[in-house]
Amino acid sequence: MIRRAPVRHENHERWLVSYADFITLLFAFFVVMFASTQADRSKARMYSEAVKEALEHGQLSAAISVVLGRGKHEAIKSMQEDTLNARLPPPPPQAHPADLVKSLATLQTGLDAELKSGKVQVKLEARGLVISLRESGFFASGDDAIAPDGLPSIAKIAAVIQGVPNPMRLEGYTDSVPIHNSRFQNNWELSSARSIAMLELLQQKFQIPPERMSVAGYAENAPADTNDTPEGRAHNRRVELVLLSAEAEKAEPKPGQ
Repeated sequence: MIRRAPVRHENHERWLVSYADFITLLFAFFVVMFASTQADRSKARMYSEAVKEALEHGQLSAAISVVLGRGKHEAIKSMQEDTLNARLPPPPPQAHPADLVKSLATLQTGLDAELKSGKVQVKLEARGLVISLRESGFFASGDDAIAPDGLPSIAKIAAVIQGVPNPMRLEGYTDSVPIHNSRFQNNWELSSARSIAMLELLQQKFQIPPERMSVAGYAENAPADTNDTPEGRAHNRRVELVLLSAEAEKAEPKPGQ
């Protein structure tokens, strides 16, 4: 009896080859469809090139890694970021520090009498525009209350401060003579209190935003002149308003941090 050789195995093998080709083509189809949904053209091009490389060189696993692995996660992250950014309002324009040379010229003109009398000194340094107010023109000895006679001069200074966005530091200084009275125990307290008094005046009377200002008290530790003469000590007793330059502002902490 003659038996026919079975052909199922051969047909089965041919069917497996056809199935593999079908799966490859199906995979390529879905990759192309996925790439076409990407808003980022560079990512779509990356997916297409990965599939092309896989089909030409048989590196199917590499293509799967790119599309379904890292590439997929990046695409999802990008889509989420795009959606979030579309919902957020545009950020407000940032105020850039002004060139302080013009402000210096304005103060030199407006404070001509105060500069000649020595009550005020203005100068431009690397850290910014420094406006130095001598104690004799703005404070009583050993006190942090601002003298009413000094308000017109402060009003001129405040007008310049209002016209620029630069942050400002208020610095208090004393001479080296120790102080001890019913209000202040030492020069640290006095220098700091005068800085705070000037800040409160600028905020309350001249509407300078408090977030633009900071205070510092140096006591006798940063003299502008010698402490060996009465004239030198008078120069050292001062409050300085420093409009910070763009470079100096970089080192300052930002509001909200």
